[in-house]
Amino acid sequence: MPATEPARNRSALAHQVRYALRHPERVPAHARRAVRDAWLRLRYRDDHIAYYRAVMASDAARSAEAAVGHNPSREAWLRIGRMQFDYLVGHGLQPHHRMLEIGCGNLRAGRLFIDYLDAGHYYGIDISPHILLAAQDTLVAEKLQPKLPYLALADDLAFAFLPDGHFDVVHAHSVFSHSPLHVIEECFAHVGRILAPGGFFDFTFDRTEGAEHQVLHEDFYYRTATLTELAAKHGLDARFMDDWEQLPHRQSKMRVTTTAERARTVGP
Repeated sequence: MPATEPARNRSALAHQVRYALRHPERVPAHARRAVRDAWLRLRYRDDHIAYYRAVMASDAARSAEAAVGHNPSREAWLRIGRMQFDYLVGHGLQPHHRMLEIGCGNLRAGRLFIDYLDAGHYYGIDISPHILLAAQDTLVAEKLQPKLPYLALADDLAFAFLPDGHFDVVHAHSVFSHSPLHVIEECFAHVGRILAPGGFFDFTFDRTEGAEHQVLHEDFYYRTATLTELAAKHGLDARFMDDWEQLPHRQSKMRVTTTAERARTVGP
């Protein structure tokens, strides 16, 4: 793994002061986020889904692109969506696969997956009704209605409303980077049930190999070993995707399969 500042603790006061001195133009935006964070944490307390749904509503009020990746640039929105799509197609996604995208947003990458997959084979879920309305606008703008994608509002990552063994590919980009560990564990506890034989689950996360930490209640940094061990606890094998690190993206990526799938593939 390359050392892309893996030990930096972004929650430390010293780091925040240095960052503010280097980027004074970003201080007002961070201050607004901090005020919003304090208010929403008081309002929602232990309900992280409700908390982050409110964050998304606030960001989406500015623009859908800003709400997906905290970047208002249309060019960046297009570029990062294409990066996700090209990587997944290059690493196993085929048109006949059934795909679930967790945190589909306004279809930054989903519009490309929908166009590529067979009709009815894309299923996107998100916790934000505001961003799902923006996803519908993307479908119309891209003329993707004939591909019959499914878009659904979710309140957790237990997937109770989805069928067993249905999805060849599950994908979550920039979801775990905004999730406390109990939300990630909920996903790991249930994703194996909805994976089809031979299926896999790809996700990105903000990586640290130093002290795990969070910035406000929005950005979480985890060690690779923490997620690997948590996946194993729920019968999943997690593999670090080294080649993703060569791409111009700050997050890292892992691929999860079931341990039963490994036994089937490797054999006795």
